[in-house]
Amino acid sequence: MDTQKVEGLWTHLHWLTVLAEQGSYTAAAARLGVSKAAMSQRIAELERVAGVTLVQRTTRSVRFTEAGQRLVESTRGEYEHIATSFATVREMAGVARGLIRVTAPVAFVRQQLVPKMSAFLRANPEVRVQLEVSDRLSSIATEGFDLAIRHSAQAPETHVAWKLCETHSVIVATRAYLKRRGTPESPADLSSHDCLFYPRALGPGIWSFERKTTRKPDTGPVTVTVNGPLSANNSEALRDAALDDLGIALLPDFTAQTAIRSGKLQVLLPDWRPVGAFAGQLYVVRPYTPHVPRAVALFVTYLRETFADGFSVQ
Repeated sequence: MDTQKVEGLWTHLHWLTVLAEQGSYTAAAARLGVSKAAMSQRIAELERVAGVTLVQRTTRSVRFTEAGQRLVESTRGEYEHIATSFATVREMAGVARGLIRVTAPVAFVRQQLVPKMSAFLRANPEVRVQLEVSDRLSSIATEGFDLAIRHSAQAPETHVAWKLCETHSVIVATRAYLKRRGTPESPADLSSHDCLFYPRALGPGIWSFERKTTRKPDTGPVTVTVNGPLSANNSEALRDAALDDLGIALLPDFTAQTAIRSGKLQVLLPDWRPVGAFAGQLYVVRPYTPHVPRAVALFVTYLRETFADGFSVQ
């Protein structure tokens, strides 16, 4: 094969290594910012010139042939070196550029992240942020994300992670509901109220509490069975139902903060702390990579500084 023809396949070879890294045509196309059809066409062209099948396609994934795997292994390191070198040269200009793909929970994005994005985007006009707003735990590496924000009990050990802040759960209701049904004085009182809960299984909800102070003898966590007209696997839906006077809701502080500060929702059971309902930390995580783009590094710093103080509901 002549040199000119091989040089015309540099892009094809790079796309092949990205396909191997991402594990599917859809994820690879998203990572490269191209269509799935273009991705498939480039691989087909590469196979035609090589004269051998490189990738065996299935409906859900791809499997590399021995020839395809050998080609990826022999070229991947070179492309990683080129990418690192070029990124280093670009960043000598001191300007962050490029697309940052981020996956994050729905309520956090809508209530906290988007309202605070303008300062970062104005300070970095050549950076674009693409948000995947979902409560589904996406696979960062295989789905082509640069960062993920996780509401989790602990940092994932398989990624680089930074703790953004502590989070807390709160029990809330409107004044109208409390006027109609009365204000609970202890967790046990909740069993006779309309409660709006996150369903963990079929049937009623289970809420647990522990005392915030030690003024009274500590008897350990208190658990109460709750029920009500609505359960939902989204904290914003529960908050909105509470705002509609439907009942008492248990929510993460970042979902309830705005409504509490405006006086639309009241915090209940001030001497008690809900436990076990939602995770206690927010993390920002990224996959292990040999080079971190300047835009990604700056965005991580922005997130850590912006949310360091958590979500006060006072």
